[in-house]
Amino acid sequence: MNLLALDTPPTAGACYRFLVDSAEQAAALIRERLGEHARVLSVRSVAGRGWKRLLTAPKLEVIAQIDPPAETAAPATGEAPPAAVVPPSHGRRLLPDSARTLPELLDRAGFSTAVLRRLESNPAWADLSVAPLHRAFVEVGRLLCDEIESRPTRAPLSRAAFLGAPGAGRSTALCKWLAAEVYRRARVGHVVTAEFGRPNPPGPLPLFCEALGVPLAHFPASTQPAIPGGFVYFDLPGLSLRFPEDNTSIAEFLAEEQITERVVVVNAAYDNTALRRAFAAGCGLGATHVIFTHLDETQQWGRLWDYLLETELEPLFFSTGPSLTGDCEVEAVQALARRTLPLSD
Repeated sequence: MNLLALDTPPTAGACYRFLVDSAEQAAALIRERLGEHARVLSVRSVAGRGWKRLLTAPKLEVIAQIDPPAETAAPATGEAPPAAVVPPSHGRRLLPDSARTLPELLDRAGFSTAVLRRLESNPAWADLSVAPLHRAFVEVGRLLCDEIESRPTRAPLSRAAFLGAPGAGRSTALCKWLAAEVYRRARVGHVVTAEFGRPNPPGPLPLFCEALGVPLAHFPASTQPAIPGGFVYFDLPGLSLRFPEDNTSIAEFLAEEQITERVVVVNAAYDNTALRRAFAAGCGLGATHVIFTHLDETQQWGRLWDYLLETELEPLFFSTGPSLTGDCEVEAVQALARRTLPLSD
């Protein structure tokens, strides 16, 4: 395959390779540089080299091709060209020509029946349902964001446990949060890991803490801040979703150490049943905040509205990739509106 740089004049049938920071950026570049007939052939993550890969976000290598005009697009064999591999939720959604009503479009965007009923009960719905679609989307996004963001703001985290089922990306989420604390907010503190007789693989946490200069201790250790205004974060064993009684030791630790800030980390790529169970397990342990991970593997972001609307858990961020210092949507609610509501700026 002969790959051309993205700044080469677009030619039908040609393939182009480029590196970007996010799939959303890739979608915007494809539309801007290659036009509406372009499609994505492949996407892969390209990490940095050496130890710096821990501190820099990986790039995305995207290969795109411009299809021939519609009348000549089909091969002689009559086979249809392969579909694009990037899920539509990774970029700005376009309005489907076949959609006729606001509820139909919201349903296609992944909004659940419960959220649709919630919207329909709002006094503003009567006007929204007859408004131009582009205006209705903006207003729906504003209504949902206002409902969540109008809740009382919690104090910044200072002494919090990170909870989550195995595979949720709990340690990686903690690393991302530590990077923000140290680099952006210039805070200092330490991290405590615990096992309670159950395996708790540390993953990248020890090496990353060393790179940040954040002390890492194994419980039993001090669970109080070492200096005024410092933080203490706890990396605890994975939650059991099948046997809630196995989480008793974690609940007892949280109570004995009086840790009231509790962050549940949930893999958003889980199917609905597993997602519900993981979220419920965290809430059962008194979660106060939530982090959704693996958003880069999730096609339907719309279903996350249920979890943010049904509870008052404060979303810390959405994790959109494996980088330990980036790949985050810090303004989680606004990011969810952008990804699920067409043209909702």
